[in-house]
Order: sequence, then structure tokens, then C-alpha cells
Amino acid sequence: MFIVNAFEQGGIFMYFILVFFVLTLAFIAERALALYVHFKETPNDFRENLLECLRNGNFESAKTLASKHSDAAMGRIATLGFALRSEAASDEELQARMDERLSKELGEIDRRTSFLAMYGNVATLVGLLGTIGGMVIAFAGVADANPADRAALLSQGISHALNCTAFGLLVAIPALVFYAVFQNRTDAITRKITHGTTQLYHDLLFYTGVESLSEKRPKYGAAQRC
Repeated sequence: MFIVNAFEQGGIFMYFILVFFVLTLAFIAERALALYVHFKETPNDFRENLLECLRNGNFESAKTLASKHSDAAMGRIATLGFALRSEAASDEELQARMDERLSKELGEIDRRTSFLAMYGNVATLVGLLGTIGGMVIAFAGVADANPADRAALLSQGISHALNCTAFGLLVAIPALVFYAVFQNRTDAITRKITHGTTQLYHDLLFYTGVESLSEKRPKYGAAQRC
């Protein structure tokens, strides 16, 4: 009941803060699901298994292994790299296309996290704006009041106006806290995928030179095993 009364006393700016509160909850839920539930990672031995196949000359087996993990960002990048090498793509094309895919994957991971920081900052500013507006109204309201009642009316008006600041901070604090948590998770994923992509690119350069693939392609049969 206290919260409802405080909300009603805050004025029209409370409804804007409420909108940001709902959006903040929605984005927290969406980011939590995207970064902790739906995000798929390749197994820890993913690179070692690929290298084993490549060292044994089983290019198609390595390509098949990469495609089995196409539900993960690193798996999709690996699948693209092997597809390009199987088509005798040059080193420059391989790097450009893998970098392009890496940029796309990282953009998908980080595309909404920054909204939480924006919502937290805007909610605070809207709360301050509501407080300033409420105080202006409070001072204007006591200007013509009885001198004996001015102090009580002014304190009541300021108390009501500060509700906007309080509600704005209630929205801003969790938004900024979860932004920091999600940004840390995003940075960790970004570093891991970027490092993995660099390693994979160098592995493909070392084990699958264009000339060697052109000469040895009949050897890389899908039926071979690592």
C-alpha cells in the first residue's frame, strides 16, 4: 500500500519510470537466458580433436566434426573455415571471411546488453526531473498559503516530489548491476571466441595449405577416421 501511495504521489513522471522498470525487467530476463541458458559452447577438447584429424590428414573428418557443433558460435566459425579451405580459398579470403563471421557472432552476443546501462541512467534522470518538477509545484503552491501552514505544505510537497527520485533509483540500481554482470559475461565469451578463432585460423594455415589440399584432396575421404 505504501508503494502504491508513493507512486500516486509522484505525479506523471512515475509512469515513465514504470515503463523503464518493465523494460529493464524484460531485458534482464532476455539477457540472462541468452548468455547463460541458450548460449552454446563447444567442448573443451574441440580444438584438440580437430587438430588430431588434421595431423592424420583427415580433412573431411575434421570438417564433419566442426559441423556437428554448428549450434555454437565457435562451431559455426570452424564450419565456415573448413568449407572455405575445401574450396581452395586463399589465406587472405580465409582470414577476411572468418573475421566477418566472428564479427557477426560477437554482435549477436552483445547486441542488447548496453540497453540496461541506458535504462538505468535514463530512469535516474527521469526521477530527478520529476523531483524538480514536483518541488517547483510545491514552492508555487505555498506562495499564497497561510504563513502558518507554509512549512507543513512545503515539507509535504518536497516529500512527494522525492518519490520520483526514489523510484528512479530503484529502477537504476538493478539495471546497472545486471549490466555489469552481463557485460562481464559478454567480455569473457568474446575473448574466448576471438582467441579460438585466431587459433583455428593458424591451424588451418599450418595444416591445410591450398597447394597441399589441391594435391592431396583424394586422400581426405569422409570414410577415414582420426
